Amino acid sequence: MRHQPITNDEQRLQVHMSWWGMTGIAADGRPLDEEEKFQWIAGAGFDGIDAFIPEPGESEQRWRHLLEKYRLALSVNVYPTSAQTMRREMERAAAYGGISAVNVQVLTPFLTGNPAVQLLSELASMAEEYRIPVNIETHRGTITQDLIRTASYAEQISHLRLTADLSHYVLAGEMLNVSEEAQSYINPLLGRTDCIHARLSNGEQIQVDIGPNGSHPMLQQYGSWWKEAMRKWRLTHQEGGSFLFIPELGPPPYAITTDEPTGRKTEISDRPHQALFLKDYARQLWQQSEL
Repeated sequence: MRHQPITNDEQRLQVHMSWWGMTGIAADGRPLDEEEKFQWIAGAGFDGIDAFIPEPGESEQRWRHLLEKYRLALSVNVYPTSAQTMRREMERAAAYGGISAVNVQVLTPFLTGNPAVQLLSELASMAEEYRIPVNIETHRGTITQDLIRTASYAEQISHLRLTADLSHYVLAGEMLNVSEEAQSYINPLLGRTDCIHARLSNGEQIQVDIGPNGSHPMLQQYGSWWKEAMRKWRLTHQEGGSFLFIPELGPPPYAITTDEPTGRKTEISDRPHQALFLKDYARQLWQQSEL
């Protein structure tokens, strides 16, 4: 059956700001408090926040109020080691309600072969069971820490959906230049990507300064990956939905610092400025990826 043409209203890009990335953000010489962070994120034009499932009670009530007040969506992160621990997190997410997606770092980095395939298949199946998108993150120190293995998992598990944080593979593989062979393993992952965690590794550090207006030479490589993931997502989601993009620029020690003899550590990057650049860059790529 031939699908009807896609409209922009049916396929949407959601850009969420990382709550972790707000760590250490200050104004007037003092760190922002919780609501001020919401104000900053909303005022900067983000669609939502990527954080954690609010704890029941006062925290949950406060987050519900602030998300509604500032008209922000919520995506969350979980860290299971088994199907049982993942199910507990999904129960919490379902009970909270309205969560855009669950990002999963599977903390079993040494699980390989058929047991890894079985676990990932079980976790991915929970998306349909709970009717909440479940995206397995490509990340060092997790089940997906190896690029070759992860490409194999994608081949074997048809319903596996990913959060692509390709900085981890660039760093782990010391990809000062991305070879055709490396690209051949990355390509299948782009076709399974529902979410992007955006930062740049240069093959030596996990998170580098992207430079004024994105002048770092590696941005072109990452941008081509991100746009291709968006393009492939559009092809496989003709029914519509949301593609998630998250500028995830972490505080020290992710962020590079100058370490002074006094012990003071000063970041070399303006993380909020660079998060805003990545937000706008993602929206440009999304427009360019339109079929």
